Amino acid sequence: MNANAPTSGPHVVVIGGGIAGLAAAHRLVTAGARVTLLEGGDRLGGKLLAGEIAGAPVDLGAESLLARRPEAVALAERVGLADRLQAPATTTASVWSRGELVPMPKGHVMGVPGDGRAVEGLLSAGAVARIGRDLGLPPTEIGEDIAIGAYVAERMGHEVVDRLVEPLLGGVYAGDAYRISMKAAVPALFAAARRHPTLTEAVRAVQQAGAAAPADAAGAGTGLGGTGLGGAVFAGIRGGVGTLPAAVADAVRAAGGTILTRTPVTALRRTGPDGWQVITPQGAHAADGVVLATPAGPAASLLAAHAPAAATELAAVEYASMALVTLAFRRADVLGGPGLPRSGFLVPPVDGHTIKASTFSSQKWRWVTDAAPDLFVLRTSVGRHGEEEQVHREDTDLVDVSLKDLAAATGLAARPVATTVTRWIGGLPQYPVGHLARMERARAAVAGLPGIALAGAAYEGVGIPACIASGGRAADEIIATSKTAHPGAGHSS
Repeated sequence: MNANAPTSGPHVVVIGGGIAGLAAAHRLVTAGARVTLLEGGDRLGGKLLAGEIAGAPVDLGAESLLARRPEAVALAERVGLADRLQAPATTTASVWSRGELVPMPKGHVMGVPGDGRAVEGLLSAGAVARIGRDLGLPPTEIGEDIAIGAYVAERMGHEVVDRLVEPLLGGVYAGDAYRISMKAAVPALFAAARRHPTLTEAVRAVQQAGAAAPADAAGAGTGLGGTGLGGAVFAGIRGGVGTLPAAVADAVRAAGGTILTRTPVTALRRTGPDGWQVITPQGAHAADGVVLATPAGPAASLLAAHAPAAATELAAVEYASMALVTLAFRRADVLGGPGLPRSGFLVPPVDGHTIKASTFSSQKWRWVTDAAPDLFVLRTSVGRHGEEEQVHREDTDLVDVSLKDLAAATGLAARPVATTVTRWIGGLPQYPVGHLARMERARAAVAGLPGIALAGAAYEGVGIPACIASGGRAADEIIATSKTAHPGAGHSS
Protein backbone atom coordinates (compact mmCIF):
# COMPACT_ATOMS: atom_id res chain seq x y z
CA MET A 1 0.00 0.00 0.00
CA ASN A 2 1.32 3.43 -0.93
CA ALA A 3 1.84 5.46 2.25
CA ASN A 4 0.52 8.56 0.49
CA ALA A 5 -2.68 6.86 -0.71
CA PRO A 6 -5.98 8.52 0.21
CA THR A 7 -7.69 6.70 3.05
CA SER A 8 -11.20 7.47 1.80
CA GLY A 9 -12.85 7.67 -1.59
CA PRO A 10 -13.65 4.90 -4.04
CA HIS A 11 -11.02 2.41 -5.11
CA VAL A 12 -10.67 2.55 -8.90
CA VAL A 13 -8.62 0.11 -10.94
CA VAL A 14 -7.28 1.44 -14.24
CA ILE A 15 -6.46 -1.35 -16.72
CA GLY A 16 -3.81 -0.26 -19.19
CA GLY A 17 -0.72 1.89 -18.76
CA GLY A 18 -0.72 3.85 -22.01
CA ILE A 19 -1.13 7.61 -21.92
CA ALA A 20 -4.94 7.32 -21.74
CA GLY A 21 -4.78 5.05 -18.68
CA LEU A 22 -2.13 7.21 -17.03
CA ALA A 23 -4.19 10.34 -17.66
CA ALA A 24 -7.24 8.65 -16.14
CA ALA A 25 -5.23 7.55 -13.10
CA HIS A 26 -3.87 11.06 -12.63
CA ARG A 27 -7.32 12.64 -12.84
CA LEU A 28 -8.74 10.07 -10.43
CA VAL A 29 -6.03 10.22 -7.78
CA THR A 30 -6.01 14.02 -7.74
CA ALA A 31 -9.79 13.89 -7.21
CA GLY A 32 -9.29 11.80 -4.07
CA ALA A 33 -9.85 8.30 -5.40
CA ARG A 34 -7.69 5.37 -4.34
CA VAL A 35 -6.13 4.24 -7.60
CA THR A 36 -4.42 1.07 -8.76
CA LEU A 37 -3.15 0.99 -12.34
CA LEU A 38 -2.43 -2.41 -13.86
CA GLU A 39 -0.27 -2.78 -16.97
CA GLY A 40 0.28 -6.18 -18.55
CA GLY A 41 3.60 -5.28 -20.17
CA ASP A 42 6.91 -4.42 -18.59
CA ARG A 43 6.73 -0.68 -19.25
CA LEU A 44 4.31 2.22 -19.28
CA GLY A 45 3.47 4.63 -22.07
CA GLY A 46 2.00 2.57 -24.89
CA LYS A 47 3.04 4.19 -28.19
CA LEU A 48 5.06 6.83 -26.34
CA LEU A 49 8.59 5.50 -25.96
CA ALA A 50 11.78 7.39 -25.16
CA GLY A 51 15.02 5.75 -26.27
CA GLU A 52 18.48 6.49 -27.60
CA ILE A 53 20.58 5.95 -30.69
CA ALA A 54 24.36 6.29 -30.75
CA GLY A 55 24.07 7.88 -27.32
CA ALA A 56 21.56 10.50 -28.44
CA PRO A 57 18.09 10.64 -26.82
CA VAL A 58 15.28 10.12 -29.31
CA ASP A 59 11.60 9.31 -29.46
CA LEU A 60 11.01 5.79 -30.74
CA GLY A 61 7.25 6.30 -30.80
CA ALA A 62 5.08 9.40 -31.08
CA GLU A 63 7.32 12.47 -31.23
CA SER A 64 5.04 15.49 -30.97
CA LEU A 65 1.96 16.81 -29.22
CA LEU A 66 -0.77 18.66 -31.05
CA ALA A 67 -0.62 21.96 -29.16
CA ARG A 68 -3.84 23.31 -30.67
CA ARG A 69 -5.65 21.04 -28.24
CA PRO A 70 -4.96 21.86 -24.60
CA GLU A 71 -5.01 18.41 -22.98
CA ALA A 72 -1.46 17.18 -23.63
CA VAL A 73 0.29 20.48 -22.94
CA ALA A 74 -1.81 20.95 -19.79
CA LEU A 75 -0.99 17.46 -18.50
CA ALA A 76 2.72 18.01 -19.19
CA GLU A 77 2.55 21.22 -17.19
CA ARG A 78 0.71 19.56 -14.30
CA VAL A 79 3.37 16.87 -13.97
CA GLY A 80 6.29 19.28 -13.95
CA LEU A 81 7.38 19.36 -17.60
CA ALA A 82 6.42 22.94 -18.45
CA ASP A 83 10.04 24.09 -18.75
CA ARG A 84 10.82 21.20 -21.13
CA LEU A 85 8.09 21.93 -23.68
CA GLN A 86 9.49 23.09 -27.03
CA ALA A 87 8.05 24.30 -30.29
CA PRO A 88 9.61 22.72 -33.39
CA ALA A 89 12.66 24.54 -34.72
CA THR A 90 11.07 24.24 -38.17
CA THR A 91 7.77 23.06 -39.56
CA THR A 92 8.70 23.42 -43.23
CA ALA A 93 7.95 20.06 -44.85
CA SER A 94 7.81 18.68 -48.37
CA VAL A 95 5.93 16.04 -50.35
CA TRP A 96 7.94 13.53 -52.40
CA SER A 97 5.67 13.28 -55.41
CA ARG A 98 6.48 11.99 -58.90
CA GLY A 99 10.16 11.84 -58.03
CA GLU A 100 10.40 15.47 -56.85
CA LEU A 101 10.44 17.07 -53.42
CA VAL A 102 7.74 19.73 -53.53
CA PRO A 103 7.18 22.19 -50.66
CA MET A 104 4.07 21.31 -48.68
CA PRO A 105 1.28 23.56 -50.00
CA LYS A 106 -0.46 25.97 -47.67
CA GLY A 107 -4.10 26.96 -47.71
CA HIS A 108 -5.72 23.58 -47.23
CA VAL A 109 -7.55 21.62 -44.53
CA MET A 110 -5.78 18.29 -44.10
CA GLY A 111 -4.98 18.30 -47.80
CA VAL A 112 -8.31 19.61 -49.06
CA PRO A 113 -7.74 22.97 -50.78
CA GLY A 114 -10.06 25.93 -50.77
CA ASP A 115 -8.48 27.17 -54.00
CA GLY A 116 -6.70 25.17 -56.70
CA ARG A 117 -3.96 27.78 -56.87
CA ALA A 118 -2.79 26.71 -53.41
CA VAL A 119 -1.68 23.32 -54.73
CA GLU A 120 -0.34 24.27 -58.16
CA GLY A 121 3.21 23.22 -57.32
CA LEU A 122 2.16 19.73 -56.30
CA LEU A 123 -0.75 18.76 -58.56
CA SER A 124 -1.00 18.62 -62.34
CA ALA A 125 -2.64 21.42 -64.30
CA GLY A 126 -5.56 19.12 -65.02
CA ALA A 127 -6.03 18.37 -61.31
CA VAL A 128 -5.92 22.07 -60.46
CA ALA A 129 -8.57 22.78 -63.10
CA ARG A 130 -10.68 19.91 -61.73
CA ILE A 131 -10.61 21.50 -58.26
CA GLY A 132 -11.99 24.70 -59.72
CA ARG A 133 -15.02 22.87 -61.14
CA ASP A 134 -16.24 21.95 -57.64
CA LEU A 135 -18.06 25.27 -57.34
CA GLY A 136 -20.22 24.38 -60.35
CA LEU A 137 -21.20 20.89 -59.18
CA PRO A 138 -24.56 20.21 -57.57
CA PRO A 139 -24.47 19.59 -53.79
CA THR A 140 -23.48 16.14 -52.59
CA GLU A 141 -25.90 14.47 -50.21
CA ILE A 142 -24.06 13.88 -46.93
CA GLY A 143 -25.71 11.67 -44.36
CA GLU A 144 -24.56 10.80 -40.87
CA ASP A 145 -21.01 10.09 -42.07
CA ILE A 146 -18.94 9.88 -45.23
CA ALA A 147 -15.44 8.75 -46.24
CA ILE A 148 -13.29 11.81 -46.73
CA GLY A 149 -11.33 10.35 -49.65
CA ALA A 150 -14.41 9.29 -51.55
CA TYR A 151 -16.11 12.65 -50.97
CA VAL A 152 -13.09 14.75 -51.97
CA ALA A 153 -12.49 12.60 -55.06
CA GLU A 154 -16.09 13.07 -56.14
CA ARG A 155 -15.91 16.85 -55.71
CA MET A 156 -12.30 17.64 -56.68
CA GLY A 157 -10.83 14.54 -58.28
CA HIS A 158 -8.65 11.64 -57.19
CA GLU A 159 -5.34 13.44 -57.55
CA VAL A 160 -6.09 15.70 -54.58
CA VAL A 161 -6.73 12.63 -52.46
CA ASP A 162 -3.83 10.55 -53.73
CA ARG A 163 -1.14 13.23 -53.49
CA LEU A 164 -2.20 15.35 -50.54
CA VAL A 165 -5.05 13.99 -48.40
CA GLU A 166 -3.67 10.45 -48.41
CA PRO A 167 -0.12 11.25 -47.20
CA LEU A 168 -1.43 13.76 -44.63
CA LEU A 169 -4.56 12.22 -43.16
CA GLY A 170 -3.86 8.62 -44.16
CA GLY A 171 -0.47 8.99 -42.52
CA VAL A 172 -1.97 10.12 -39.22
CA TYR A 173 -4.09 6.96 -39.02
CA ALA A 174 -1.75 4.67 -40.99
CA GLY A 175 -4.87 3.99 -43.00
CA ASP A 176 -6.70 4.53 -46.28
CA ALA A 177 -8.12 8.01 -46.85
CA TYR A 178 -10.81 6.50 -49.08
CA ARG A 179 -12.18 4.67 -46.00
CA ILE A 180 -11.46 7.16 -43.22
CA SER A 181 -14.49 8.85 -41.70
CA MET A 182 -14.56 12.60 -42.31
CA LYS A 183 -16.82 13.02 -39.30
CA ALA A 184 -14.24 11.38 -37.05
CA ALA A 185 -10.99 12.59 -38.59
CA VAL A 186 -11.84 16.15 -39.70
CA PRO A 187 -15.02 17.03 -37.78
CA ALA A 188 -14.88 20.75 -38.53
CA LEU A 189 -14.81 20.08 -42.27
CA PHE A 190 -17.58 17.50 -41.96
CA ALA A 191 -19.82 19.99 -40.17
CA ALA A 192 -19.06 22.70 -42.74
CA ALA A 193 -19.67 20.33 -45.65
CA ARG A 194 -23.17 19.67 -44.35
CA ARG A 195 -23.87 23.40 -44.20
CA HIS A 196 -22.42 24.49 -47.55
CA PRO A 197 -23.37 23.40 -51.08
CA THR A 198 -19.79 22.84 -52.28
CA LEU A 199 -16.60 21.44 -50.78
CA THR A 200 -14.68 24.60 -51.74
CA GLU A 201 -17.06 26.74 -49.70
CA ALA A 202 -16.85 24.31 -46.79
CA VAL A 203 -13.04 24.45 -46.75
CA ARG A 204 -13.05 28.22 -46.88
CA ALA A 205 -15.55 28.37 -44.04
CA VAL A 206 -13.31 26.18 -41.88
CA GLN A 207 -10.30 28.31 -42.72
CA GLN A 208 -12.14 31.52 -41.95
CA ALA A 209 -13.33 30.11 -38.64
CA GLY A 210 -9.76 29.29 -37.69
CA ALA A 211 -10.67 25.64 -37.27
CA ALA A 212 -8.30 24.15 -39.84
CA ALA A 213 -6.48 21.56 -37.73
CA PRO A 214 -5.05 18.04 -38.20
CA ALA A 215 -6.98 14.88 -37.46
CA ASP A 216 -8.27 14.98 -33.90
CA ALA A 217 -7.78 18.69 -33.20
CA ALA A 218 -11.38 19.75 -33.81
CA GLY A 219 -10.47 23.40 -33.47
CA ALA A 220 -10.01 23.25 -29.69
CA GLY A 221 -8.36 26.16 -27.90
CA THR A 222 -4.80 26.17 -26.65
CA GLY A 223 -3.90 27.26 -23.17
CA LEU A 224 -0.24 27.76 -23.93
CA GLY A 225 0.35 30.72 -21.67
CA GLY A 226 3.73 30.56 -19.97
CA THR A 227 4.98 27.60 -21.96
CA GLY A 228 7.06 29.53 -24.44
CA LEU A 229 5.27 27.74 -27.28
CA GLY A 230 3.47 30.84 -28.50
CA GLY A 231 1.10 29.90 -31.30
CA ALA A 232 2.88 26.67 -32.25
CA VAL A 233 0.61 24.01 -33.72
CA PHE A 234 2.82 21.18 -32.43
CA ALA A 235 5.05 20.81 -29.38
CA GLY A 236 7.80 18.47 -28.31
CA ILE A 237 9.36 17.73 -24.94
CA ARG A 238 13.09 18.03 -24.29
CA GLY A 239 14.29 14.46 -23.96
CA GLY A 240 11.33 13.19 -25.98
CA VAL A 241 7.55 12.99 -25.75
CA GLY A 242 8.27 9.47 -24.50
CA THR A 243 9.30 10.99 -21.16
CA LEU A 244 5.73 12.14 -20.48
CA PRO A 245 4.38 8.75 -19.29
CA ALA A 246 7.07 8.40 -16.61
CA ALA A 247 6.38 11.93 -15.37
CA VAL A 248 2.64 11.21 -15.14
CA ALA A 249 3.33 7.90 -13.39
CA ASP A 250 5.59 9.64 -10.86
CA ALA A 251 2.84 12.19 -10.18
CA VAL A 252 0.27 9.41 -9.69
CA ARG A 253 2.53 7.62 -7.22
CA ALA A 254 3.32 10.86 -5.39
CA ALA A 255 -0.42 11.44 -4.95
CA GLY A 256 -0.87 7.98 -3.47
CA GLY A 257 -1.65 5.83 -6.49
CA THR A 258 -0.26 2.34 -7.02
CA ILE A 259 1.13 1.27 -10.42
CA LEU A 260 1.91 -2.36 -11.22
CA THR A 261 3.53 -3.52 -14.45
CA ARG A 262 3.74 -7.13 -15.69
CA THR A 263 0.25 -7.57 -14.27
CA PRO A 264 -2.11 -8.61 -17.06
CA VAL A 265 -5.83 -8.61 -16.33
CA THR A 266 -7.52 -11.86 -17.28
CA ALA A 267 -11.12 -11.28 -16.18
CA LEU A 268 -13.65 -9.00 -14.51
CA ARG A 269 -16.15 -10.31 -11.96
CA ARG A 270 -19.18 -8.60 -10.47
CA THR A 271 -19.28 -8.51 -6.67
CA GLY A 272 -22.72 -7.21 -5.90
CA PRO A 273 -24.65 -4.33 -7.45
CA ASP A 274 -21.76 -1.84 -7.54
CA GLY A 275 -18.51 -3.72 -7.02
CA TRP A 276 -15.96 -5.52 -9.17
CA GLN A 277 -13.08 -7.89 -8.87
CA VAL A 278 -10.24 -7.39 -11.32
CA ILE A 279 -8.54 -10.77 -11.79
CA THR A 280 -4.82 -11.07 -12.54
CA PRO A 281 -2.41 -14.03 -12.34
CA GLN A 282 -1.02 -12.47 -9.17
CA GLY A 283 -4.42 -12.15 -7.48
CA ALA A 284 -7.68 -10.19 -7.44
CA HIS A 285 -8.20 -6.48 -6.85
CA ALA A 286 -11.50 -5.30 -5.37
CA ALA A 287 -12.74 -2.15 -7.10
CA ASP A 288 -15.60 0.32 -6.87
CA GLY A 289 -14.86 1.42 -10.43
CA VAL A 290 -12.84 0.21 -13.41
CA VAL A 291 -11.37 2.18 -16.31
CA LEU A 292 -10.68 -0.02 -19.33
CA ALA A 293 -7.83 1.84 -21.06
CA THR A 294 -6.75 -0.98 -23.35
CA PRO A 295 -7.01 -1.48 -27.11
CA ALA A 296 -10.48 -2.42 -28.27
CA GLY A 297 -9.79 -6.17 -28.61
CA PRO A 298 -8.68 -6.77 -25.00
CA ALA A 299 -11.52 -4.54 -23.77
CA ALA A 300 -13.96 -6.68 -25.76
CA SER A 301 -12.64 -9.85 -24.15
CA LEU A 302 -13.02 -8.45 -20.63
CA LEU A 303 -16.54 -7.18 -21.33
CA ALA A 304 -17.87 -10.23 -23.20
CA ALA A 305 -19.57 -11.79 -20.17
CA HIS A 306 -20.99 -8.51 -18.83
CA ALA A 307 -21.82 -6.35 -21.86
CA PRO A 308 -21.88 -8.62 -24.92
CA ALA A 309 -23.26 -5.87 -27.18
CA ALA A 310 -20.32 -3.61 -26.29
CA ALA A 311 -17.89 -6.49 -26.76
CA THR A 312 -19.25 -7.15 -30.24
CA GLU A 313 -18.80 -3.53 -31.28
CA LEU A 314 -15.28 -3.30 -29.85
CA ALA A 315 -14.16 -6.59 -31.36
CA ALA A 316 -14.95 -5.21 -34.82
CA VAL A 317 -12.42 -2.37 -34.57
CA GLU A 318 -9.51 -2.91 -36.95
CA TYR A 319 -5.92 -1.87 -36.24
CA ALA A 320 -2.95 -0.96 -38.42
CA SER A 321 0.68 -1.82 -37.74
CA MET A 322 3.69 0.32 -38.56
CA ALA A 323 7.44 0.44 -38.06
CA LEU A 324 9.72 3.37 -37.32
CA VAL A 325 13.28 3.23 -38.60
CA THR A 326 15.58 5.60 -36.71
CA LEU A 327 18.93 6.38 -38.32
CA ALA A 328 21.92 8.29 -36.92
CA PHE A 329 24.55 9.72 -39.26
CA ARG A 330 27.70 11.73 -38.68
CA ARG A 331 26.53 15.29 -39.11
CA ALA A 332 29.51 16.15 -41.29
CA ASP A 333 28.58 13.36 -43.71
CA VAL A 334 25.04 14.66 -44.10
CA LEU A 335 25.54 18.42 -44.14
CA GLY A 336 28.41 18.08 -46.59
CA GLY A 337 26.04 16.44 -49.05
CA PRO A 338 22.68 17.42 -50.55
CA GLY A 339 20.36 19.93 -48.96
CA LEU A 340 17.59 18.19 -47.05
CA PRO A 341 14.02 19.42 -46.56
CA ARG A 342 13.80 21.22 -43.25
CA SER A 343 11.54 19.05 -41.06
CA GLY A 344 11.07 16.11 -43.44
CA PHE A 345 8.73 14.93 -46.15
CA LEU A 346 5.59 12.89 -46.77
CA VAL A 347 5.25 10.20 -49.43
CA PRO A 348 2.02 9.57 -51.38
CA PRO A 349 1.44 5.79 -51.45
CA VAL A 350 0.27 6.08 -55.06
CA ASP A 351 3.92 6.41 -56.19
CA GLY A 352 4.71 2.92 -54.90
CA HIS A 353 7.57 3.74 -52.53
CA THR A 354 8.03 1.78 -49.30
CA ILE A 355 8.51 4.56 -46.76
CA LYS A 356 5.49 6.73 -46.00
CA ALA A 357 7.28 9.67 -44.43
CA SER A 358 10.58 10.85 -43.03
CA THR A 359 11.21 13.24 -40.16
CA PHE A 360 14.59 14.96 -39.81
CA SER A 361 14.68 15.00 -36.03
CA SER A 362 17.96 16.92 -35.78
CA GLN A 363 16.46 19.78 -37.78
CA LYS A 364 12.97 19.63 -36.31
CA TRP A 365 13.81 19.44 -32.61
CA ARG A 366 16.46 21.62 -30.96
CA TRP A 367 16.81 19.22 -28.06
CA VAL A 368 18.05 16.45 -30.37
CA THR A 369 20.81 18.67 -31.79
CA ASP A 370 21.69 20.04 -28.34
CA ALA A 371 22.14 16.51 -26.99
CA ALA A 372 24.10 15.20 -30.00
CA PRO A 373 25.63 18.08 -31.99
CA ASP A 374 27.88 15.76 -34.00
CA LEU A 375 25.03 13.51 -35.14
CA PHE A 376 22.21 13.89 -37.62
CA VAL A 377 19.17 11.83 -36.58
CA LEU A 378 16.20 11.11 -38.82
CA ARG A 379 13.28 8.66 -38.87
CA THR A 380 11.29 6.94 -41.57
CA SER A 381 7.93 5.21 -41.20
CA VAL A 382 6.81 2.06 -42.97
CA GLY A 383 3.45 0.31 -43.06
CA ARG A 384 -0.23 1.12 -43.22
CA HIS A 385 -3.46 -0.77 -42.74
CA GLY A 386 -3.32 -3.90 -44.88
CA GLU A 387 0.48 -3.77 -45.25
CA GLU A 388 1.47 -6.14 -42.47
CA GLU A 389 4.08 -7.81 -44.66
CA GLN A 390 6.10 -4.58 -44.81
CA VAL A 391 6.23 -4.17 -41.05
CA HIS A 392 7.44 -7.74 -40.50
CA ARG A 393 10.43 -7.50 -42.80
CA GLU A 394 13.85 -8.02 -41.22
CA ASP A 395 15.39 -4.99 -39.53
CA THR A 396 18.19 -4.90 -42.08
CA ASP A 397 15.67 -4.91 -44.93
CA LEU A 398 13.75 -2.00 -43.42
CA VAL A 399 16.95 -0.03 -42.93
CA ASP A 400 18.10 -0.76 -46.49
CA VAL A 401 14.80 0.23 -48.10
CA SER A 402 14.70 3.39 -45.99
CA LEU A 403 18.18 4.34 -47.17
CA LYS A 404 17.23 3.55 -50.77
CA ASP A 405 14.14 5.76 -50.64
CA LEU A 406 16.00 8.53 -48.80
CA ALA A 407 18.70 8.51 -51.47
CA ALA A 408 16.12 8.66 -54.25
CA ALA A 409 14.19 11.49 -52.60
CA THR A 410 17.04 13.64 -51.28
CA GLY A 411 20.30 12.36 -52.74
CA LEU A 412 21.49 11.31 -49.28
CA ALA A 413 24.38 8.88 -49.79
CA ALA A 414 25.86 8.72 -46.29
CA ARG A 415 25.84 5.50 -44.29
CA PRO A 416 24.38 5.57 -40.80
CA VAL A 417 26.55 4.99 -37.74
CA ALA A 418 23.61 3.42 -35.87
CA THR A 419 20.09 2.21 -36.66
CA THR A 420 17.07 1.17 -34.61
CA VAL A 421 13.80 -0.37 -35.81
CA THR A 422 10.72 -0.06 -33.60
CA ARG A 423 7.55 -1.94 -34.53
CA TRP A 424 4.08 -0.97 -33.37
CA ILE A 425 2.01 -4.06 -34.08
CA GLY A 426 -1.70 -3.29 -34.04
CA GLY A 427 -0.80 0.18 -32.85
CA LEU A 428 -3.33 2.43 -34.59
CA PRO A 429 -7.11 1.88 -34.59
CA GLN A 430 -8.83 2.58 -37.89
CA TYR A 431 -11.63 5.12 -38.14
CA PRO A 432 -13.77 4.08 -41.14
CA VAL A 433 -17.20 5.47 -41.89
CA GLY A 434 -19.50 4.73 -38.96
CA HIS A 435 -16.70 4.35 -36.41
CA LEU A 436 -17.95 7.07 -34.07
CA ALA A 437 -21.44 5.59 -34.11
CA ARG A 438 -19.96 2.17 -33.33
CA MET A 439 -18.08 3.59 -30.34
CA GLU A 440 -21.18 5.37 -29.08
CA ARG A 441 -23.08 2.09 -29.21
CA ALA A 442 -20.29 0.43 -27.26
CA ARG A 443 -20.31 3.18 -24.65
CA ALA A 444 -24.10 3.04 -24.39
CA ALA A 445 -23.92 -0.71 -23.73
CA VAL A 446 -21.23 -0.21 -21.10
CA ALA A 447 -23.27 2.54 -19.45
CA GLY A 448 -25.56 -0.18 -18.17
CA LEU A 449 -22.72 -1.52 -16.01
CA PRO A 450 -22.04 0.36 -12.76
CA GLY A 451 -18.57 1.79 -12.42
CA ILE A 452 -17.11 0.84 -15.84
CA ALA A 453 -15.67 3.41 -18.26
CA LEU A 454 -13.74 3.14 -21.53
CA ALA A 455 -10.66 5.09 -22.62
CA GLY A 456 -8.03 4.95 -25.34
CA ALA A 457 -7.19 5.70 -28.95
CA ALA A 458 -10.16 3.75 -30.30
CA TYR A 459 -12.75 6.19 -29.01
CA GLU A 460 -12.01 9.87 -29.63
CA GLY A 461 -8.94 10.06 -31.88
CA VAL A 462 -5.47 8.59 -32.18
CA GLY A 463 -3.53 11.72 -31.20
CA ILE A 464 -1.98 12.16 -27.76
CA PRO A 465 -4.34 14.99 -26.70
CA ALA A 466 -7.36 12.92 -27.76
CA CYS A 467 -6.14 9.93 -25.76
CA ILE A 468 -5.57 12.12 -22.71
CA ALA A 469 -9.04 13.61 -23.14
CA SER A 470 -10.46 10.10 -23.37
CA GLY A 471 -8.77 9.14 -20.10
CA GLY A 472 -10.06 12.29 -18.44
CA ARG A 473 -13.59 11.62 -19.64
CA ALA A 474 -13.48 8.06 -18.31
CA ALA A 475 -12.18 9.29 -14.95
CA ASP A 476 -14.95 11.88 -14.72
CA GLU A 477 -17.56 9.21 -15.46
CA ILE A 478 -16.21 7.05 -12.63
CA ILE A 479 -16.06 10.02 -10.24
CA ALA A 480 -19.66 10.96 -11.07
CA THR A 481 -20.99 7.43 -10.57
CA SER A 482 -18.96 6.93 -7.39
CA LYS A 483 -20.50 10.04 -5.84
CA THR A 484 -23.92 8.55 -6.52
CA ALA A 485 -23.04 5.07 -5.21
CA HIS A 486 -20.84 6.35 -2.36
CA PRO A 487 -22.05 9.81 -1.20
CA GLY A 488 -19.11 11.92 -0.09
CA ALA A 489 -16.61 9.93 -2.16
CA GLY A 490 -14.31 11.55 -4.69
CA HIS A 491 -12.91 14.17 -2.32
CA SER A 492 -9.44 14.18 -0.82
CA SER A 493 -9.33 13.48 2.87
